[in-house]
Amino acid sequence: MQIYGEWHKSRGHLAGFCLLLAVLILPFSAVSANAQTGSANAQSGSDIDELIKLLDQTTRMRGSFSQLQYDSDKVLLGESSGSFVMLRPGYFSWHIQSPDRQLIIATPEYIWHHDIDLETVTRRPVKKSAAMSPLQILGGDEALLRSQFVVTQSAAGSFILTPHIAAGDTNPGFKRLSLTLENGVLMAMEIIDALNQRVLITFQDVDKSPDLSPEDFTFTPPDGVDLFYYDE
Repeated sequence: MQIYGEWHKSRGHLAGFCLLLAVLILPFSAVSANAQTGSANAQSGSDIDELIKLLDQTTRMRGSFSQLQYDSDKVLLGESSGSFVMLRPGYFSWHIQSPDRQLIIATPEYIWHHDIDLETVTRRPVKKSAAMSPLQILGGDEALLRSQFVVTQSAAGSFILTPHIAAGDTNPGFKRLSLTLENGVLMAMEIIDALNQRVLITFQDVDKSPDLSPEDFTFTPPDGVDLFYYDE
């Protein structure tokens, strides 16, 4: 077993999916400068209030997902599917089961990424960044949501979130996030990244009241895997 201080670089075919996972789960330091400005950029108004009200209706959730990734020319780069579990505040599990088996678990302290086929585990501390990633928004902090995003309601249950970008920032992480909810249930999420690549996630078989506790998100690296610690 080896322990490294750098983020693990995945093999060829998995590289795109691992990059996609990072976009979906890991906090972005790119917008953390704006987060640190506190209430200076905080948004108030009916659109963000409506989104927060809808998100607050769900404190726990379990279901399955399908995920498509397109390049800037709308060419399909890859697709995957799996299951997810969420417990607010701060707990999330994202399990890709096809085509490559990968597991990401987020807690208030750490984000774990287990590449099951490669037998590698990476760990990153959450508190290194005050920023919120797309999936963390679902279980995130209201004050950070208000300070980091401009929220526009495009239709009933549909919202567009645009992150505040610091002046001179050349790595904004992602440009736009769209959420679609029906009767308080998340149905779809779309992310446009800094390279104009698009990630579309649709959710199925969503259970809004599963029996969950923080202990369900405990992760212990399996024996024999390579460990990669990032930013610790």
